[in-house]
Amino acid sequence: MSAASALPESIRVFERGWLSSNNVLLVDKARAALVDTGYATHAEQTLALVRHALGPRALDLIVNTHLHSDHCGGNARLQAHWPCATLIPAASATIVRDWDEPRLSFLATGQTCERFAFTGTLAAGERLTLGGVEWEVIGAPGHDPDSVMLYAAEPRLLISADALWEYGFGVIFPELEGESGFAEQQAVLEAIAKLDVRTVIPGHGKPFANVEAALERAFSRLAWLRADPARNAKNALKVLIVFKLLEVRAMTLDSLMAMLESAASLRAAAQQLAPRSAWPALLRELVGELAKSGALVVNGERLEAPAAAV
Repeated sequence: MSAASALPESIRVFERGWLSSNNVLLVDKARAALVDTGYATHAEQTLALVRHALGPRALDLIVNTHLHSDHCGGNARLQAHWPCATLIPAASATIVRDWDEPRLSFLATGQTCERFAFTGTLAAGERLTLGGVEWEVIGAPGHDPDSVMLYAAEPRLLISADALWEYGFGVIFPELEGESGFAEQQAVLEAIAKLDVRTVIPGHGKPFANVEAALERAFSRLAWLRADPARNAKNALKVLIVFKLLEVRAMTLDSLMAMLESAASLRAAAQQLAPRSAWPALLRELVGELAKSGALVVNGERLEAPAAAV
């Protein structure tokens, strides 16, 4: 039996490609809720998936684990279709209310997100009922300082967002800006290890059941990153380059260089790896490694997403 098939009937996971986070649809008699909404360019697809699953029923609630563009990019489209309530992490409330773009992550990562509203917040220790299941909100800083997870002691289920995947976790973004993130990620992994979890629904990838093995891999990777923070910076650049290519499908090295100079998170990562004069060489090195792994295709000065990428 797969981990997904073991989920309660009230919970359905839309496993998405890496441009969009997974969406978790939880339905009970009181309301229909969606945890995380994917990326902006996939918003119509997200809407179609939810409409098909709900039929004539409306979506009542959006819950965002954190406000990276691949987790909240569909908010505005869903809100335009349904007058649904929206809960976001409490620590993000002010910047979303003011739509403070320098403090939101979208411009800093070279990504996009249509402005959306929210009606309430989530804070660690709070409880809410979704899909007929009671969930505890757990703080999950590390990948993102404001991120939260949702844990249900019965049926021993964790919606982990980007704090834990089956094979790793999300980029530790605070460390790019010289702020603490590794220690927080360590604490989050230790907190997960203390929970009684049978199934994890991650932000990316399929739901999985072998939580102990996933945690072992995550602890090992975190130790590797902490041993040389440049590794986190290099990983961040690779992830953000591939993400952009998944969105636009093709771009030139010159346009990638322009994005590196204009997007604060990319710029901060590059500064950890090389002086400004060496950035063109750095990009070519990273692009070469990504091409070798099959993450992109190099055609002269043009970079392309693999044909099979979604």
